[in-house]
Amino acid sequence: MTDYIPNPQIAVLDTGGQYTHLIARKVRELGVYADVLPSETPASELRGRRGLIISGGPSSVYEEGSPTVDPEIFGAGMAVLGICYGQQLMAKFLGGEVQRGEKGEYGLATLDLADGAAGPLFVEAAGRQQIWMSHRDTVKKAPVGFDVVGTTETCSIAAIAAPDRRLFGVQFHPEVVHTKHGRQILSNFLFDVAGCTQDWDPRHRTPLVEQRIREVVGDRNVFFFVSGGVDSTVAFTLCLRALGEKRVSGYYVDTGLMREEETAYVRDLFGALGTRNFSIEEAGPQFLGALAGVSDPEAKRKIIGTQFVEVQDRILRTGHFLEGNWILGQGTIYPDTIESGGTARADLIKTHHNRVAGIQKLIDEGRIVEPLTYFYKDEVREIGRELGIPDEFLDRHPFPGPGLGIRCLCSAEGGEAPVQTPDGWILPVRSVGVQGDSRTYRPVLAIEGGSLHQRAVELINRIGEINRVVARVATAVPVGEMRLQVGELSQERLDRLRRVDAIVRRISVDTGFEAKVWQFPVITIPLGTAEAPDSVVLRPVESVDGMTAQAVSIPAAVMAEMTAELMTVSGICGVFLDLTHKPPGTIEWE
Repeated sequence: MTDYIPNPQIAVLDTGGQYTHLIARKVRELGVYADVLPSETPASELRGRRGLIISGGPSSVYEEGSPTVDPEIFGAGMAVLGICYGQQLMAKFLGGEVQRGEKGEYGLATLDLADGAAGPLFVEAAGRQQIWMSHRDTVKKAPVGFDVVGTTETCSIAAIAAPDRRLFGVQFHPEVVHTKHGRQILSNFLFDVAGCTQDWDPRHRTPLVEQRIREVVGDRNVFFFVSGGVDSTVAFTLCLRALGEKRVSGYYVDTGLMREEETAYVRDLFGALGTRNFSIEEAGPQFLGALAGVSDPEAKRKIIGTQFVEVQDRILRTGHFLEGNWILGQGTIYPDTIESGGTARADLIKTHHNRVAGIQKLIDEGRIVEPLTYFYKDEVREIGRELGIPDEFLDRHPFPGPGLGIRCLCSAEGGEAPVQTPDGWILPVRSVGVQGDSRTYRPVLAIEGGSLHQRAVELINRIGEINRVVARVATAVPVGEMRLQVGELSQERLDRLRRVDAIVRRISVDTGFEAKVWQFPVITIPLGTAEAPDSVVLRPVESVDGMTAQAVSIPAAVMAEMTAELMTVSGICGVFLDLTHKPPGTIEWE
């Protein structure tokens, strides 16, 4: 460990779940330092930890090659909490039974705790309560010596406990904000069960991080490829503080996939931070040329990543940064550190890049500084506040690295019509989802009427061929008369998306709605008519970290104002509202 990182008291054993890092983050929020390790880590290497948490994951415990744990951990004296797949592993190894679920359970559910089940894990968290589920398999029979202490309508064994052995399992996810008493449950495990002490607060580690920067950099200079996002900006500012403005340079790549006025905003931001060495690389034509004719979402992401690499390599070569006097600075945070090495267990949800060829060469040569590599996003924001970076920037809604390229859905073919069903219309448009920790790519169901959000949850859990439900807000023609249109990632369609995105953001700010949501993606889908080939999907969500999210209703007056203006935009045929929580739908559509 470095001198500013304590020895971890809790190990989160990674079985491939999409929330593995969220568990570690929530533990840290409670003041206890935790790290993430492979699930198969031997019990002998875990001695000294006060507790272990086994994450959820996309596999079945009976599948060949599925993630596992060292069975010795259950008798090594450490407290153990199994979450979702982790509970199933615990049941399997200790003599219980796990069965394949007849249908998945995704999103909100209600937990009923058995009388007297408030034992150490559920102190001040008893009673009937809202929880968050994302699973297929379930525990059919609890191990001998375990009490079944919690159930839901579709899961008869939602929580098990053997308090005398300090072993607990829950089928639901206490780490997500939508589980009402999740924070209390985790706190009970850390302090009342595992006996942890508080040892972690990122806000007071800034001087130590700056000292570490000076040690790594020595007498060399640092350059960054900055995005205007929180991570790279905070890392850049730390280096400015540690080394001085003359020794730190930044490059921002304008991909042509940016929001309206975004590049100007970033230029002003870095000017305000006090750097004199900041440049903008205009690369829009290169990116759009490479994306021409591409409609597959994974292909788009990979092309965008490849083009980033090419631009970065060109800057590295022409800017003399490969010479010994310079090293690379990056805003890599803790999840990137683990995931970029290639996690063997996590199912691919969406492709991202963090370690690329030209940059990897510098890493191999020891010519890189990553000040935030032990921190999570919320911890990075706390460091940013300590550095004096304005809240206006730190609290901006997240924006995906591939930009509008993944918010402008494309189609190589046209003509397909929506299919009417008893529940609504199956649209000829597919989106990415995450169900049971696995990636899905399925059609979208459009509905209208009342009780929309409640119906959306029920429909997604019942209809296996969809992963997303939207509500029709307004259309120029009936949904049944709309058709899938041929749509490329053209300048015309990107400009249309930029226009509708700017309208939604302006109205959201003016009405105060923007402050009530965590993120508000605006998507265009190639569904409409020959004269108006695109429709708009509004995707406001509430979240803490993006790992899970709840779809949010837009106030009627705000929706009416947005819809009226959006429907006047040339080429727009309709407006839909996304009703889907995460899971089963990802926040972004691609």
